[in-house]
Amino acid sequence: MGSQTVSPIHSYVGPRNVRPLHLKKVDGYPRNLSKLGICMDSRTLRTMAAAMDSTALPAMTTTASNGVPVQALQTWLPGFVATVTQPRKIDDLIGITTVGSWEDEEIIQTVMELTGKAAVYGDYTNIPLSSWNLAYERRSVIRFEEGLQVGYLESARAAKVKVDSASTKRNGAAIALEINRNDVGFYGYNNGNNRTYGMLNDPSAPAYKTLPAGASGKTQWANKTFQEITADIRLVANALLVDSKSVIDPTEDECTLTLANGSKTYLSVTTDNGTSVQDWITKTYPKWRIKTAPEFDGANGGANIMQLHAESVVGDEVSTDDKGVWSQLVPAKFVTIGAKQDIKVYTEDFTNATAGVMLKRPYGCVRATGN
Repeated sequence: MGSQTVSPIHSYVGPRNVRPLHLKKVDGYPRNLSKLGICMDSRTLRTMAAAMDSTALPAMTTTASNGVPVQALQTWLPGFVATVTQPRKIDDLIGITTVGSWEDEEIIQTVMELTGKAAVYGDYTNIPLSSWNLAYERRSVIRFEEGLQVGYLESARAAKVKVDSASTKRNGAAIALEINRNDVGFYGYNNGNNRTYGMLNDPSAPAYKTLPAGASGKTQWANKTFQEITADIRLVANALLVDSKSVIDPTEDECTLTLANGSKTYLSVTTDNGTSVQDWITKTYPKWRIKTAPEFDGANGGANIMQLHAESVVGDEVSTDDKGVWSQLVPAKFVTIGAKQDIKVYTEDFTNATAGVMLKRPYGCVRATGN
C-alpha cells in the first residue's frame, strides 16, 4: 500500500449553523472563500467584473409623439418574479464538510475496531492481548459543470428591460450546481463503478421500521390521533436509544427529526385540552430539531418516511474524528474555471465537486416508514 495523504478539513458548518452567505467585504475573497469550497481567483473576478456591463441604459433619442401611447398608461411592478426551485435541504439536515480538493478521486474514512477480552487473572495463565483492526470506507468524488455565454446583442437588448444577462445567468449556474449537489446528497450518483451515495441509499443506513396501524387500520398520520402519532415518535426515539446501547440518549442529546413534507402538518394534531404533538415533542425532547425534506415524500415505494439521527456522539471516547453521525463530503462547492471575452461572445465556466454523504455511525440513525 502506498503512503496515505490525510487531507485537512478546510471547514465544517454544522446543520444548526447553515446560513446564506452574504458577500460584503471584498478584501481577501479568494483566500477566505476557499475554506468554504468556493474558489475564485482574483484575475477571473476582475474579468467577470469588467465584462459586458449591461447596466448602462442608452438615453432616449426620439421626440415624444402628440398622442398617448398605451405604454405611457402602463404601470410596471418592481422587480422580477423568478420561477421557484425545490429547496435544497441536505445542508440543513447534516451540515457540510469541506475536505480534500476538486481534483481528488476519493475521500476515505478510516474505521478502527478495538479487539480483546479481559480474562480472570492467574499467575500462570496466558495473558489476554488486546489489538485493533482497520477498515476503510470510500466515497468517490463526482464533479459537475455549468457555464454561461452572453452575446453582444443579447446583452444590449437585455439592458433595455434592466436585466444584467451575465449576472443573471451566473446566478442560474450557481443554483444549478447547488441543485446537483443536493440531489447527490439524497440520492447519490451511479456511473457504474463508483461509490457515491446519498442519505436515502447509503449502504450503512438501517432498514426502515414499519409504523403500526392506528385505530383506523392505517399507518398514515393523516388517519391517526394525538396518542397514536406520539406513540410513533416514541417508537423511533426508543429505537435510537436501544440500537446505540444507550450511547445516545434522545432526551439529552441533540437530534434531528426529519419528516416528509406531507407529514409535518400533523404535528398540529391536538388533545382535548389543546396540547399539540409539536408541543409534546418540545417538552419531551427539548434538544430536537424538526425538519422536512421533500425527498422523503413517497421515498419508500410510495410511502412517506421519517428519520431520527443524533447530530454527534458525545459519548464516543475513542474516536478522533468529528464524532458526527452523518457527513456530507464536499471538496469544492463552487469553482470558477475561467472567463473569456471573445469578439462577440463572453463565456464563463464553473464547477463543483462532491462525494455525497457518509453514514459514519449507523447506530446513531433510525428510519421509519408509513407516516
